[in-house]
Amino acid sequence: MLKLMLLALIAANVHNCLSQSITAAQLKAIMPNSKHPEYLSHINAALVEGAINTCHRKAAFLAQLAHESGQLVYMEELASGAAYEGRLDLGNTQPGDGVRFKGRGPIQLTGRANYREAGRALGIDLEANPQIVATPAVGFRTSVWFWTKHNLNALADAGTLAAFRQITRKINGGTNGQADRENYWAKAKSALGCGSGTGVVSCTANGRAGVCKDKATCTGTAHAGFCPGAANIQCCV
Repeated sequence: MLKLMLLALIAANVHNCLSQSITAAQLKAIMPNSKHPEYLSHINAALVEGAINTCHRKAAFLAQLAHESGQLVYMEELASGAAYEGRLDLGNTQPGDGVRFKGRGPIQLTGRANYREAGRALGIDLEANPQIVATPAVGFRTSVWFWTKHNLNALADAGTLAAFRQITRKINGGTNGQADRENYWAKAKSALGCGSGTGVVSCTANGRAGVCKDKATCTGTAHAGFCPGAANIQCCV
């Protein structure tokens, strides 16, 4: 009996991971100019790590990545980064920090403070090795770190234009590229087959129904081990 239960649990986890994945065809439909099919595995790993596990979450995440990276063409900001020199709000306190900690990764991680915080969360010394954020193995993970830090899944769950524009402001600090982002969002929802619902993941913990969400935002009781994704995504009942 125990063996059967373990096999069922493994099968459920595999199903959850597969259901979060996107296909090469879907990625191509959203970002037709992307020349990096090898990024797909990193994207799918990021979706799992960030509990970006519903159609609306995936559509919002991929739309923002598409704009920020020029359809995954650019993993590093084209500008030198000198404009960020002395920006204390970004933690740039040392000479050369602007260039050293310029925007990198699909969601343009910027500033010494963000590199330090993301690195600590991921267990990688990004402050000493900022250039590796431009690699797909690290860049997609820092993008998920930013997404999770700002609780953007909750906004994506709403599935509304107003909520998507809030995501844009969280990432960009304003409305730069708003129309382009929304164009990608429409493409992503179409490619992924998003309906009108929010696609919130439901769960059952100890016989009680709940929803999967960040335990920090759970106003009830959070139960670990009942939801796919990162450890902080728990069944809130």
